[in-house]
Amino acid sequence: MTPADRINELRRLIRHHDERYYVLNDPEVADVEFDALMKELERLEADHPGLVTDDSPTRRVGGRVAAGFATVEHAEPMLSLDNTYSEEELRAFDDRVRRGLGLDAAGPDAVAYVAELKIDGVSIALTYDRGVLVRGATRGDGSRGEDVTPNIRTIRAIPLRLHEGTPAGRVEVRGEVYLPRRAFERTNSEREAAGEMLFANPRNAAAGTLRNLDPALVAARGLRAWFYQVVPGRLPTHAGTLDDLRGLGLPVEPHWRRCVGVGAVLAFCREWDQQRRSLDFDTDGVVIKVDELANRRLLGATSKFPRWAVAFKFPAEQKTTLLRAIEVNVGRTGAVTPFAVLEPVFIAGSTVSMATLHNADDIARKDIREGDWVLVEKAGDVIPRVVGPVRDRRPPGAQPWVMPSACPRCGAALQRAEGEVVWRCENTSCPAKLQRGLEHFASRAAMNIEGLGESLIAQLIAGRLVTDYADVYALGTGTLATLTSTSLRADGKAIERRFGEKNAAKVVAQIDRSRSNDLWRLIFGLGIRHVGERAAQVLADAFGSMDALGTASVEQLEATPEIGPVLAASMRSWCDEPRNRALLDRLRAAGVRMEVPPEQRAARRVAGPLAGRTYVLTGTLASMTRDEAAAAIERLGGKVAGSVSRKTTAVVAGVDAGAKAEKAGALGVPLLDEAAFLALIASGQ
Repeated sequence: MTPADRINELRRLIRHHDERYYVLNDPEVADVEFDALMKELERLEADHPGLVTDDSPTRRVGGRVAAGFATVEHAEPMLSLDNTYSEEELRAFDDRVRRGLGLDAAGPDAVAYVAELKIDGVSIALTYDRGVLVRGATRGDGSRGEDVTPNIRTIRAIPLRLHEGTPAGRVEVRGEVYLPRRAFERTNSEREAAGEMLFANPRNAAAGTLRNLDPALVAARGLRAWFYQVVPGRLPTHAGTLDDLRGLGLPVEPHWRRCVGVGAVLAFCREWDQQRRSLDFDTDGVVIKVDELANRRLLGATSKFPRWAVAFKFPAEQKTTLLRAIEVNVGRTGAVTPFAVLEPVFIAGSTVSMATLHNADDIARKDIREGDWVLVEKAGDVIPRVVGPVRDRRPPGAQPWVMPSACPRCGAALQRAEGEVVWRCENTSCPAKLQRGLEHFASRAAMNIEGLGESLIAQLIAGRLVTDYADVYALGTGTLATLTSTSLRADGKAIERRFGEKNAAKVVAQIDRSRSNDLWRLIFGLGIRHVGERAAQVLADAFGSMDALGTASVEQLEATPEIGPVLAASMRSWCDEPRNRALLDRLRAAGVRMEVPPEQRAARRVAGPLAGRTYVLTGTLASMTRDEAAAAIERLGGKVAGSVSRKTTAVVAGVDAGAKAEKAGALGVPLLDEAAFLALIASGQ
């Protein structure tokens, strides 16, 4: 046998055993035998480097640390799912589906669904070209995600090459990356021994691992994956798609069930609410999807959720524990929010020692007092919150809690505007506001500065190395390397360690990379009140530069599609503040991009026939899905909005058009039926 033949045989055997272990959960050989195959392949490839290919099992773990992640566009939006929290809400979902399919709500016809366990992990989209993995991306905001291909390649559950017989061309598969409970416990044990901060739960650990810049570390963590979708759909049913995915060699969570009628769906949900703790991964509910893809196309989607699928969330696990104290946290906008300091209690997969209390009015309404025994749950199995006190266990002398009158960080008097429930610190120099503001500025959704986290920011502020966002760009490796951090081990012993040259260099590299971010990331990162990610993208597209945006009048801002009067006033007020203008000048001097690149502007100047027009879609179209209709409008230069306003050019009203069509009539906005809409897009092509 030639070296090339033996290499091909070894690759085939290793792929086979990977599938038996990671996909079918039925290994055929011991670990030592598998390792021997891998070592032989590594030795042969080292001797014959010309025979090495990108899809070889030895290429899963690269030694190079990535400089950052590129942003990629998804072929189709990765929509999130609407949630239900009770059997009544799930029955209501079934009623909506039946009406959307033209079935009698009280009739005998039952809809076929597929029920799958909802994996508590990180959504991903993988692209295979002629059967070979070429890209892996995170969900991101649904339209754009991060290219994490080097890290995806390290996950042994994900094949680098699909089975023989894969259709020619490109195929995209979607699924969830997760961290098994045993791997999570091992990871946290290792981090505790190293004096590092522990992950809160397996989902956070999976998300943090997948975005780590070192593929070797990702490989060591032990991530797994399940898959559930092919884009575009190749088969007429979802049940067939799941079988197809298994046939391609991809792992599919095995406990899914085809359910005819909502009664069978409810039985599945009840069954797994009781059994979910027996699994080796976290699940917080069940995903219910209409099985027939033709019926999905009839049902369509809203701007956020498909109408043919829903997530049923298991009832939150509740525990009783002692409320040690009520403290307050100061956010980046100055909002002062109370939270509970609890006797640690294990709930839904993690230990909880703090929980949200929402606001002072909510505390008064529930009559929660320091020293109470309280009922605690995780909202959606994620966010700990205090449900209420156990009044018959209240200690004598417990007093009603009163909101502090002064900011706990700077001492400034707290203010509450008329009609609001939130108390605020209005001191612009408050270090707590700077702390939270910098955390937001550096966050993944904003300037995306990996490594510039809460602990490091706190040290920078305490040492007066950073007094505003622009100071971040003056930080050097030498300054950061000298910083120290203190962490507590499980036994309460404090461990102090230097930040170090290597970590400092990584952060400085991330800071430098962020200078060339898209303009919308800067707008969002500035933390302007009411300006979220989508609004930042709209403003960047509409005005093209920070200078143009900074001089825009309220009227010009309001004339921008999707920008309302409250946001426009907030934007104008922020730009009018001299200190904010000075901050922008310093960021510009530091080399932070302040405009949309010329090539992007040129592309926008090639206006389509629907440029400047905004459409709203409602109801069901017979000839295309909602996403296809939106794509047709955007391809011709138009925009699609989620709500109707006086700025709306027209509302495209399909079958069962509801409140949006009614609002259009009230505002005098034209309605287009399907025939008129098809004529519109045909005339522009």
